[in-house]
Amino acid sequence: MWVYNLVIFLYGFVIKIASVKKQKAKYWVNGRKNWRKIIFNKVAKLNREQLVWIHCASYGEFEQGRSLIEAIKKKRPDYKILVSFFSPSGYEAFKDWDGADIICYLPLDTKRNAKDFIEIVKPKTVIFIKYEFWLNFLFRLKEKSVPTFLVSAIFKPHHPFFKWYGHIFRKSLKTFNKLLLQDEKSGELLKTIGVTNYEVFGDTRFDRVLEIKKNFKPIPQIVSFKGNSKLIIAGSTYQKDVDLILNAFTKLKNTNTKLILVPHNIDDNSISETVNQLKEHQVNYSLYTESINNEAQVLVVNTMGLLSKMYYYADCAYIGGCFDSGLHNTLEPSVYGIPITFYGNDYEKYNEAVDLIKLGTAVNVANSEELLDVFDTFLGNNYPINEVKEKLNTYFESNANVTAKVLAAINI
Repeated sequence: MWVYNLVIFLYGFVIKIASVKKQKAKYWVNGRKNWRKIIFNKVAKLNREQLVWIHCASYGEFEQGRSLIEAIKKKRPDYKILVSFFSPSGYEAFKDWDGADIICYLPLDTKRNAKDFIEIVKPKTVIFIKYEFWLNFLFRLKEKSVPTFLVSAIFKPHHPFFKWYGHIFRKSLKTFNKLLLQDEKSGELLKTIGVTNYEVFGDTRFDRVLEIKKNFKPIPQIVSFKGNSKLIIAGSTYQKDVDLILNAFTKLKNTNTKLILVPHNIDDNSISETVNQLKEHQVNYSLYTESINNEAQVLVVNTMGLLSKMYYYADCAYIGGCFDSGLHNTLEPSVYGIPITFYGNDYEKYNEAVDLIKLGTAVNVANSEELLDVFDTFLGNNYPINEVKEKLNTYFESNANVTAKVLAAINI
């Protein structure tokens, strides 16, 4: 445990150093200043006897847990909800969300921080979404006999639980009252290390994206920009994704095609880099937050919260992330019945991406030449789009209604 605590200390130190130059690191550090006083004052206004604490690593995990949070509020309106984030990507996007009573950063996982945070919050129930195994927090919750659950969890052989050095992480799994898994393979893996406190329920993200689709409202700006053109939407892109996409996009057979780029990071530096790439490729572009030029070839969305709805207008989509932190949400575009593509073999870590490949509604590519072929195929007149829509509708229907099962399992 001392090795883990040393790593945590060094991690916090490195983030503080990085915050001098990196905006994301600065958010991470500043968001945790005076956290004891801030959270104490917020919690003091609530009935702590009925407080549920839900932790999400970042943006994606929040979207994964959002349907569950909303279901809890609907079933038990008397309960108070505290949502914590580890990453600024999640906190900055949802800090003003009105679906929770308190939204905060999770303090760095030191023994003292864990003790103080849990003592201040005094949660009735704790839910961790998918990932995040902060050992000091978990062991303290176990010590205090606080019911703790891991929801929509997935386990892979490369995770530390299954390595020779993973004893302390294996021990942390037993701090949970129950591990609510996405798939049977995760359960089989857990059995190999003697962990049996699990059930298989599926992935709550299916309910979330279906809810977004159900409540879709038109986005006039996108309607105008698309016009009569074919539309590719590239979501959660990083700089290498943009290079790959533009190398293909500028060579498309169907010249009546437009592209919407939705960068994962929308800080000024990231948007400037994207704009510079567009200029290098001599592509006409427009920024979403400015007066949109509907004659432009590319629209750069430099604001948050629109991507999952924009996919409604796409003829196909590219999903970013494999060049950086990992493949982003492939369910958001697929729920609208469109084909998708992404770079590289990193997708094998994501069950839904593997499923979509097997269904034939997704293609992974290794370079811009392959991406060009995929775009030309997806946008061609002979592409079996109706067959794709039918396959995807069946896929989503068969994986829905997970939230209700999870809610029953955690007995709220």
